[in-house]
Amino acid sequence: MPTYESRLAGAQSWVDPATLPQYGDASQISGNAPDFVKQLSSNTLGSYGVGDSDAFAHSAGRAIRITSVDIDRKGDRWEACAVAEVTVGKNMLNGAGVMHGGCLCYLIDNCASLPLVALGLMQNINGVGVSQAMNIVFHAPAALGAKLRIESRSVTLGGRIMTSRCEVTNLHSGKTVASAFLTKMQPKL
Repeated sequence: MPTYESRLAGAQSWVDPATLPQYGDASQISGNAPDFVKQLSSNTLGSYGVGDSDAFAHSAGRAIRITSVDIDRKGDRWEACAVAEVTVGKNMLNGAGVMHGGCLCYLIDNCASLPLVALGLMQNINGVGVSQAMNIVFHAPAALGAKLRIESRSVTLGGRIMTSRCEVTNLHSGKTVASAFLTKMQPKL
């Protein structure tokens, strides 16, 4: 099995996935990405996206389950695709009894980052970054107990700017809940 040797070790970087504590179990994630990419992507989600129990939206973030990570060649470029699932819990609802738009934004921000982290690991580029812009279209509400499939694909991955697209589908109804584009950047330290 190949291993990830961070070129960021010893350098000043925003977040180096190789330095984060283990979160989740890569053996539970399907897809053709190497196990170290699956594990370090999961570790990044846990440390950077979910955080500890005092962090914002911790309980909503803990509900994210990465189900697959794939890396494929698309013409002259590489593309990563990450799929996650979330069951809508009571802690995710607004006053009308459906998933709060802010909660969905939080989930999209974390899940749309996953293919960028994975592709960055494969290309030895830091794909973590910080969110710069999100464009989200809400299509349908998600009620308590709905199981959501969040599929995210890398669009671009550069040294400073990276973009992914995301689609959230209700697995019970088949309806698209939201679609989004996420742009991230590497902060200057």
